[in-house]
Amino acid sequence: MNTPYSTRLVLPGSKKSVPPGEPATGLQKTDLINVTLKLRPGRPLPDLRDMPHGRGFTPLSRETFGELYGTSKEDIAAVEAFARHEGFSLVRIEPQKRAVEIRGTIAQMEHTFQVSLSHYKDTSGQIFRGRTGDVYIPSELEGIVRGVFGLDTRPIATPKIKRLPAASPLRAAVATTSYNPTDIARLYNFPDGYTGQGQCIAIIELGGGYNTSDINTYYQSLGLAAPTLVAIPVDGGSNNPGNGVSDADGEVTLDIEVAGTVAPAATIAVYFAGNTSKAFQDAVSAAIHDTTNKPSVISISWGGPEDSSYGSYYTTFDEEFQAASTMGITVCVAAGDSGSSDGVSDGKVHVDYPASSAYVLGCGGTTLQANVQTDSINSEVVWNEPGNGGATGGGVSDLFSLPSYQSGAKVPVSPNTGNPGRGVPDVAGDADPATGYNILLGGQREPIGGTSAVAPLMAGLVARLNQALGKPVGFLNPILYSNPSVCRDITQGNNDTVDSGSTYAAGPGWDACTGNGVPDGGMLLEILKS
Repeated sequence: MNTPYSTRLVLPGSKKSVPPGEPATGLQKTDLINVTLKLRPGRPLPDLRDMPHGRGFTPLSRETFGELYGTSKEDIAAVEAFARHEGFSLVRIEPQKRAVEIRGTIAQMEHTFQVSLSHYKDTSGQIFRGRTGDVYIPSELEGIVRGVFGLDTRPIATPKIKRLPAASPLRAAVATTSYNPTDIARLYNFPDGYTGQGQCIAIIELGGGYNTSDINTYYQSLGLAAPTLVAIPVDGGSNNPGNGVSDADGEVTLDIEVAGTVAPAATIAVYFAGNTSKAFQDAVSAAIHDTTNKPSVISISWGGPEDSSYGSYYTTFDEEFQAASTMGITVCVAAGDSGSSDGVSDGKVHVDYPASSAYVLGCGGTTLQANVQTDSINSEVVWNEPGNGGATGGGVSDLFSLPSYQSGAKVPVSPNTGNPGRGVPDVAGDADPATGYNILLGGQREPIGGTSAVAPLMAGLVARLNQALGKPVGFLNPILYSNPSVCRDITQGNNDTVDSGSTYAAGPGWDACTGNGVPDGGMLLEILKS
């Protein structure tokens, strides 16, 4: 005779590969951990990818979204009953986020989800908890639970920041030029007279922190008041600068200084979380559903190759971005700094996630040569510096299908599979560290690049547009692809970093290096007004 919860089924998309690194000791079966169960929405979410020209949909308030698309009371009750039966404590129940967080011992988690958890040490010496294989759930929760996150804590993403050490051969070999974010905003014709007043820009960070003295001094040097900064902890994360000059600290500081300079009157809400699949999703979800700060745009400069995680991670995370589009929140994501390989050494091309989500604005990189005295651009090409200079990410997704808004963009099929897929990026901007952004980090001025800079740059533009329009621009992609002339086409260069030879090259129209090109902010505003 079957007893409640005795029949277990494989959770679709939960299979994980063998963790990288070496086995390590120290994991105790009595250790307590938190795990998030991501649940199905109360009804299918609206799919704005197929909205003609991006028009005709009125964004929902966060409260209305929760009422219409939050997990049903019946599903929540089923998960609560299961958690109590297994002896877990309930940490949070958030139907609007489609999430229930539970707490229990390692032994409880292993027994309930039929997994084996162990410690591992990666090449940097970092200790993490890992698992291999599938997660199992009771048959009573089939279809209700979409993902289980927090069992495995392997790092999920890297910051898309690129710096040139003072002793770099590249720095010595090229004539370096750097710009203030205000220079870039003028060169790209961001609408003048708007400061992001009344807007909130959310920034997602998976490590590091900022020093207030850096931020205040930086804005003083530009003759600007420092923006209102709010640090929001997620899953135990915090504003925690290490030595003040690490890449993680550099990422946080770069994001704040670029976004806050472009939109100095906006509130900058920084969501600090750990670098795990659970924390990354929880941080994005916290920003999307934040009814206090109410971000209208989110900037994400962290990510990893598409095949670095697993099915349910992408399914549930993509639902978060779909939810954001429904609420009129624009999500800007860095496309990566390692070219067409995305840092993977298997001889294949790869794109970075979450930039490859069809619900986000993927942001690629260029090399910009300009005269800021005359606000004139001398040249702008695909960012691809040999050696340690980096290259813009971009390519064709092997996970996500070609969205209808890209149907006329002539996105090539994936060289890996021969199948059509989502093309990355959508837009581009200056990202080459040799023509980078002047940033103050650890008390020192430094030119910093990477597509990490392009995501907050575009977020600042969106904040200006939202202010100018008096409403959120929301999901921009269909509008951009219906009006490609709002972008200045980048037609020179490639982002090849694969030994087999050049795969993607710039050319007229959309390409897998710089997307549609560099947005002209003024032209985009006029299109949005029409």
